[in-house]
Amino acid sequence: MISRFMIAAPSSGSGKTLVTCGILQALVNRGLKVASFKCGPDYIDPMFHSRVIGTRSKNLDAYFVGDDTLRYLFSRTAEENDISVIEGVMGYYDGISVASTEASSCDVATRLQAPTVLLVNSRGASISALATLKGFLDFRPNTIRGVIFNQMSPKVYAMLKPEVEAMGLIPIGYVPKVSHLVLESRHLGLVLPSEIDELKSKLNQLADVLEETLDLDALMDLASSASELDYKVPEVKTIEGNVRIGVAADDTFCFTYEDNIEILRRCGAEIVEFSPMYDERLPDVDGIILSGGYPELHAVDLESNRSMMDDIREKVSAGMPCVAECGGFMYLHERMEDSDGKMRNMCGVIPGEVRNTGKLARFGYITLSPTSDGTIPSGTVIKGHEFHYWDSDNCGSDWEAVKTNGTRYNCIHDNGSMVAGYPHLYYYSNPEVPFQFLRRCQEYSSKR
Repeated sequence: MISRFMIAAPSSGSGKTLVTCGILQALVNRGLKVASFKCGPDYIDPMFHSRVIGTRSKNLDAYFVGDDTLRYLFSRTAEENDISVIEGVMGYYDGISVASTEASSCDVATRLQAPTVLLVNSRGASISALATLKGFLDFRPNTIRGVIFNQMSPKVYAMLKPEVEAMGLIPIGYVPKVSHLVLESRHLGLVLPSEIDELKSKLNQLADVLEETLDLDALMDLASSASELDYKVPEVKTIEGNVRIGVAADDTFCFTYEDNIEILRRCGAEIVEFSPMYDERLPDVDGIILSGGYPELHAVDLESNRSMMDDIREKVSAGMPCVAECGGFMYLHERMEDSDGKMRNMCGVIPGEVRNTGKLARFGYITLSPTSDGTIPSGTVIKGHEFHYWDSDNCGSDWEAVKTNGTRYNCIHDNGSMVAGYPHLYYYSNPEVPFQFLRRCQEYSSKR
């Protein structure tokens, strides 16, 4: 049995990440082996959990994959741990469109049969917080089993606790106002080691507070009440022979779905990490993956590492297979505007330049398909996500993207060995895509 629960909330800004991190820290401090997950395509919260708290954190997205695959991706990590904590996304019922609960936190919790604890922000409210709770409880079928009130005083909580029990819910407790422990938004991106030390101290202080104000034993009992979870392991094709894939991994290139790496390994790839910021040249590999991240914040380091950029340009231009997404795509351009507004020279694989638009250029879930045979055969469909403020004057046109509202546009450069564009691809939404990429890498290896 997999012990698990979800922390969800009526809306964004309710304090989910702060409270989830505090609970994770408290559970770790109790000596438990903890796994954490984040609903949706967000890279930053899982990275935040992993780097600051030290737990393994993954994404769970009901838009990208079906029930069996979702349960497999959850279970393969959760089974190795004592308890699993899932952080919801946006409001509990908010899905892929305004009027849909598809891919919402509720949807994920239902598919995973995970008991949900609703975090109700009670700032400026007392009994009205109960109305919010009852509304969410009665709105749609759900897995809400308990509640935590955020920014509530102990006296108000003591008076409302019996009302919660009368609803048939478990009152897990309250979080007092802890303004000195609030995590600033800048910490939700990459942080320096000195900042990590500061955050670790904050989270341990928060964990101490939650030990006093939450019934963590009741929370663990709720997690243990979760039912058995059945699933089938999704099938993937396996290449014959050895293929070494270089995966960029440093403070710039850090937006990588762990499940993408896992499926590459299942397909037969050996993963070799490298740093475009600090390594002089590529390692001995048959293909490379340049994930998203923060090239605009580290443009000076990237630009100064000329030997790495020259090596990437020469090898990718000569046919080394490459997948570059968002930040990795930006890095492949001739020029890129950094966070200070200065243009920097980049790899020069993609003609053109990237600039800060000052607003979201494109945002949301998409379904993608090559318009002709390239690195990936035409007709292949894979799901992905876009979210970026910097935009290119040469986004490519070899694939078609379709948003959930039906809007279509062309994007991505695909020349038969390179797939480079802004969309982040989720490999488990179509395992044929990583397999085909590895086949290209194998062909390249045999020729060189």
